[in-house]
Amino acid sequence: MAKTDVILTKQIVGLGAESDQVKVAAGYARNFLFPQGLAIPLTGANQRRLESLKQRRAEREAHELNSMTELARSLTKLICVIAVKTGDDGKLFGSVTSGMIADELKHQFDVALDKRKIKLAEPIRSLGEHEIELHLHPEVHGTLKVRIDSANPPPALVEEKKDESREESPAKEKRKTKRSA
Repeated sequence: MAKTDVILTKQIVGLGAESDQVKVAAGYARNFLFPQGLAIPLTGANQRRLESLKQRRAEREAHELNSMTELARSLTKLICVIAVKTGDDGKLFGSVTSGMIADELKHQFDVALDKRKIKLAEPIRSLGEHEIELHLHPEVHGTLKVRIDSANPPPALVEEKKDESREESPAKEKRKTKRSA
C-alpha cells in the first residue's frame, strides 16, 4: 500500500494536530484529507506554509490555555447547588454524576463544560458539600464546590401537612350534619 507525506491543516483525532507532518495512505489523502481541506501535500512551497500553520497553532494553544486558566479561577469561587430526591432518612435516590454537574453548571452559571473534564472517583451518593476536581487542560487543573441538597421537604414538614389535612374542614362538617339529619 502506497504511503504519502502530508501536512495537516486542522487537528484530526487519532492522526495529529494542526501543522503536523504525517505519513498516510495515498488513497486516504487523495480521497478524504485533500478534498475536505484537512491536509495539504508535502511540497517545497507547502513546507514554507508550514511556518504560518505552526504560528497559528501556537496562538490557538496559548489562547486555549489562557481561557482555561481564567475559567478555573472563576469556577473555584462558585458553589454549584444540585437538588436531588431523597428518602425520609436523607439518602439519595440514585447518585450525582459528572453529567449532572455539567448540566447544572450550564443551567445555573451558563458555563459550558464537557462532562469528561469533571473528574469524579465515583458518583456522589450523599448530601452536603463536596470538592470536585476539574481537568480543564493538560496544564490547568481546578476545583469546584458542589452542594447536594434535598429536593424533598424535610420529614417534619410532611408530618405537619398530614396533621393539617386530618383536621375537619367546614365543608366536611356540613356533609356530616346532613347525613346525620
